Amino acid sequence: MKLLTRFELAAKNKTEPPVLLRNGFNELAKSNPNTHQRRNALAPIENIQREIGSRALRL
Repeated sequence: MKLLTRFELAAKNKTEPPVLLRNGFNELAKSNPNTHQRRNALAPIENIQREIGSRALRL
C-alpha cells in the first residue's frame, strides 16, 4: 500500500479514509510477519487512524 501522509488524508472527503483503512487492513492481512510489506502496510494504517480520530475531535 502506498504511504499516505496526513496532508494527503486531510484533503480526502469524509467517506474515503474508512475505505482506505479497510484496504490497508486487507494488505496487512496478506503480509507475512516481520517483512517490509507488513511495515509498509502499517504506516498508512496509523496515519489513516490518526486522521479519522482528529476529524472526530473536530465535530
